[in-house]
Amino acid sequence: MTSPKGTLYLIPGPLGDTPPEQVIPGYNINIMQQLKIFVVEELRTARRFLRKCGFTGNFDECTFFVLNEHTSLSEVPSFINPAISGNNIGLLSEAGCPAVADPGSVLVRTAHESGIKVIPLSGPSSIMMALMASGLNGQQFTFHGYLPVKEPERIKKIKEIERDLQRTGQTHIFIEAPYRNRQMIDSILSSCLDNTLLCIACNVTMPDEEIKTDSIGYWKKRDYNPGKRPAVFLLSR
Repeated sequence: MTSPKGTLYLIPGPLGDTPPEQVIPGYNINIMQQLKIFVVEELRTARRFLRKCGFTGNFDECTFFVLNEHTSLSEVPSFINPAISGNNIGLLSEAGCPAVADPGSVLVRTAHESGIKVIPLSGPSSIMMALMASGLNGQQFTFHGYLPVKEPERIKKIKEIERDLQRTGQTHIFIEAPYRNRQMIDSILSSCLDNTLLCIACNVTMPDEEIKTDSIGYWKKRDYNPGKRPAVFLLSR
C-alpha cells in the first residue's frame, strides 16, 4: 500500500526585525513546531527566525535545503523527495511571503508536478500591504518585480508603465534594492507627468513605517529620500 504524500507549507517571515508575534499567526508557529524539514534561502537567518518563533526542535535532527539564486534547478526535485515519501516540508521566506518575488516558486511548481499538496500560510506581504494602504486601484494591478537596473532601460520601462496606467487606470507595483531607492525615485520623477500618482511604502510593518500617496508634482517639491530602507513603489492615476 502506497504511503500518503506529505504537504508543503509556505511559511511567511517578518519584513524586518518586527517581533514575529506581531505579524505571524499562532497557527503558523504550531505548524513550524511539527516540522523537521525546511527549505530556506539562508541557513543562519532561517534558524534565527525559527528560534524567534519559539521553535523547540533540535536543529541537528532537522534537514535544511538551501534554495536561493545560487541553487541549480537540477537540485530542486530532490528537495521535494521527502514529501513524496510522506514527510511534511516548510518553505521559509527571508521576508514576506514565499514564492512572491522570492526563489521559492520553483519549489512550489515542483510540488504541484509531484502531486504534493501545497498550503500557503498567512503572513505579511509588503506588496499587498502597500497596495492596501495606497488608496490606488486595488481591483486591477500589475506587479513588475524589479525594473531594469540601467537608467535608460529603467526610464523606458517607467514611461511604458505610465502610458498603460493612463490608458487603463491600473495600479503598477514594483520594488528596488534599498541602496538604489534614490535612483529609482529620480527616474520616476524625471519620467512621469505631474498628475500621475505615486505611492512610496517604506519599511512596511516596521516601527518607522512610512506610506504616502500623492502626485508626481508633490513628490518633486518634497525632494524625498527614503534612504536604504526596503520600499515598494506604486504608480496609478
